[in-house]
Amino acid sequence: MPIPEDVTGEEIDKDVRQELQSLPKTLADDVAKNLVMVARLLDEDPDGAYGYSRVALRLASRVAAVREAAGFASYASQKYGEALAEFRAAKRMTGNIDLWPVMADCERGLGRPEKALDMAGAPEVHKLDKAGQVEMRLVAAGARRDMGQLDAAIVTLQSSELASNSVQPWTARLRYAYADALLAAGREDEAREWFAKAVEADRDGSTDASDRLAELDGVEFMDALGEDEGEGGEASAEEKD
Repeated sequence: MPIPEDVTGEEIDKDVRQELQSLPKTLADDVAKNLVMVARLLDEDPDGAYGYSRVALRLASRVAAVREAAGFASYASQKYGEALAEFRAAKRMTGNIDLWPVMADCERGLGRPEKALDMAGAPEVHKLDKAGQVEMRLVAAGARRDMGQLDAAIVTLQSSELASNSVQPWTARLRYAYADALLAAGREDEAREWFAKAVEADRDGSTDASDRLAELDGVEFMDALGEDEGEGGEASAEEKD
C-alpha cells in the first residue's frame, strides 16, 4: 500500500521505535511507516488502517507493538475475532494486561457477553490502572445491556468515579454511558441530568452528549438554509411543537 511522502516513520512513539530496533534498519523503517498510517487512519478510515496493519503484520509479526496495532485496526473495522487473536498475541509477548478491557469488548462483539462479564471479574482487573478499571466497568455494563439486564447495567456504572466532581479523561464517557443506560430504562429525567453532566466533562467532543441532550430537550437543528436566509445565513435551531 502507498505511503505518503510526508510519512517518515519517526512519528511513532519512542517505545515502539525501541521495539523495532530488533529489526534490520530498512525493515524497521518500513514497519514504522505502516504503523504511522494505522494511527493516522484509525478513526476516520478504519478499513484503510486495517490494510496498513496487515502490511506491518506481514513484515514483523513477532513485534508486540505490531500485533497490538493490528488488533486495534481489526477492532475498529469490527473484525472482532481477528482483533482478539492479535490482542492475545501482544499480551503473551509482553505480559502486559492493559489490553484486558478491549479484549473483553471483543468478546461482546463476538456475541459472548457472558465471557466479557467473566473477564470483568477476573484477577487481571485488579492489576489495571484507574483508567483501565473504568474501561472495564464500561465494558461490563455494556455486556449487561447486551443480555437485557438494564438495571444491572445501571448499578455496574454506579461508582466513586461516576460520583466524583473532578474531570478525568474517562469522566465524559462514563457519565454518557450512565445517562444512556438510564434512558434505556425509561428514566428520562435522570438521563437528562447525566447527559448534561457528560457535556460539562466532554472537553474534546469525544461523545455526542450535547446532541442527545438537545434531543431530550426537544431541540431540532436545521441543516438547510431557511427561505429568508442569504448565502451567509447560518443554520438555526427550532423548538419542536
